[in-house]
Amino acid sequence: MKTKTLTNTFLTSAVISVLCCASCKETSKSAPIKPVEVHFTKEAELSIFKAKTDSVIQTLDIEIADTDYDRETGLMYRTSMLDSQGMLFVFPDETRRSFYMKNTQFALDLIYIKADRTIDSFQKYAKPMDEASLLSEGGAMYVLEVNAGLSDAWNLKAGDSISFSEFNN
Repeated sequence: MKTKTLTNTFLTSAVISVLCCASCKETSKSAPIKPVEVHFTKEAELSIFKAKTDSVIQTLDIEIADTDYDRETGLMYRTSMLDSQGMLFVFPDETRRSFYMKNTQFALDLIYIKADRTIDSFQKYAKPMDEASLLSEGGAMYVLEVNAGLSDAWNLKAGDSISFSEFNN
């Protein structure tokens, strides 16, 4: 009698386990998650100045990436950006920076900028969707991303500087 009760208890437990596992199994395939394109939101204006003359080379409308999430996401999932726009990454300290183009659908120039807001170095014509590391030559506290070719078109050089003013929201 005891053996029969233990056997029934064991079988009942086994059936319940199988049913629980089967109910956890995905029975239908869900549609893949498609990222939503993010659109540009002007958060500040940035000016680039020639080192020797302090004359304005270019003025841009910029978005500012100053949180971990914004810095990690950057320009991912966007299909384009106007030549009058850019994204400025702001970091809490000056150190060598490494960027990549994962999920970025258009080519960019990366401009690495020191804490004193002078240009340190460039990574030009960064390839879309490429996960190779794009390193700064020296320390950078800011990184400005603009459309590929603009740093050459504007004849930017190490030592040129930037200034920017944020809008109060």
